Amino acid sequence: MNYDGPGRADMLSDELLLKWNQTIQSAYEQLQGVFGSRFFAIDPATLGTVTPASIQWFADPAEPAFCIDKKAAQQLSDWGARGRQVLHNEYCEYRIIERPDANGRMRPKRVQITTELREYWVCIAMHAPNTLRDLAKSILGSQPSWEELYGVSPFQLSVEEREIAFSEQVAGHGNHRHLIAAGVPSQPRGRLNTDNALFMTHPINGLDDLLYIVMFGAKPYARLTPAGREKSTREQIFRAFGVEHLACRHADPAAAMGAYGAAFDGRTVAFANPLGMYILSFTKGVFIYQDEVVPDSWVRWSRGQQEGMYQRLEFGPGDNEAEFLDDIIVEVGDSQEPLRGGFQLLQQIEVGPLVVVGGSTHISDEEYSILQTSDSPIQCIDADICDSIRRLKQEYDDAHQIIRVAPRRMGQQEAEE
Repeated sequence: MNYDGPGRADMLSDELLLKWNQTIQSAYEQLQGVFGSRFFAIDPATLGTVTPASIQWFADPAEPAFCIDKKAAQQLSDWGARGRQVLHNEYCEYRIIERPDANGRMRPKRVQITTELREYWVCIAMHAPNTLRDLAKSILGSQPSWEELYGVSPFQLSVEEREIAFSEQVAGHGNHRHLIAAGVPSQPRGRLNTDNALFMTHPINGLDDLLYIVMFGAKPYARLTPAGREKSTREQIFRAFGVEHLACRHADPAAAMGAYGAAFDGRTVAFANPLGMYILSFTKGVFIYQDEVVPDSWVRWSRGQQEGMYQRLEFGPGDNEAEFLDDIIVEVGDSQEPLRGGFQLLQQIEVGPLVVVGGSTHISDEEYSILQTSDSPIQCIDADICDSIRRLKQEYDDAHQIIRVAPRRMGQQEAEE
């Protein structure tokens, strides 16, 4: 296995590339015992002649939309770090950058969007602190301090201590047991990766989650009918393993069913080199400013060698320009509305990994997994996550009620004085 760095965005030393490949191998080995099969290969070089496969999905958070509605989905997803940390679980996260306008009112200026894997940054943080700081500087425009990255100087820490320190300050625990046991919180305590979207921190946007959902799907599931074996439905597959809630997102059904389609044809699935999460499509033409599509200078791609490998998009006017994000109109069909934040952007973005499949092979009777579960529709509104999202909506409403009421009370107080 010899994967390059994600997007081939960085010139890594041979030692760092080895560490990155060891990170991938370790995540794979933890899943292989349960989800391994000949229909998934961790090394694409073992497949011989391969064909690119399309596995991609829309990046906007699906859960708040089916739990409540699309209006709430936009409100909550755009709710700063709080919305990002709870809802941005489709392998794409964003941060809205605000600036004061001429009247001093804070308005959305740009959106930073990232699909970079947490594990890649942690790998560099563990083994190459100077490379990490240079990487952060290339995105931030200024060099962060060691305290912002690790809390202390990394050169007085062991490799394991660097992982804990960096995760606590910048990356969160990523659902890794040893970091949870060490007291690392789910989300970073520092502001470097909350004030900016450097890379993904949602615990289920990880490398292990990406491997899991593709490996989960890469098996020849089947149902028996009078005509013989037929393909199982999405509902049967997710219901058979008690993970119906995963079928209610954009990412997991697309990744699992894409891999399943290949496996049912006897093809082996692998991640193409370089392994990563990428922005694969963006419908720029729906974003209109002064009756024209927004200028190219407002669409800034980075963190990738070429189109199809970009892991970062910064969208919106620069600080030296008078315009703001909400001066842009989103035109979809007959609908026209101001661009207020990142959720509307993600509705026009598709993300996914680069995937290849090998040639078709014969599937023996013993290799089929026969499912007998129901194929009735999964009722996403009944998912447990909806209770959490409804509580988040109440929290949002309470917070914004305080914001609305506070100026009125201040005005009354000033009048009384």
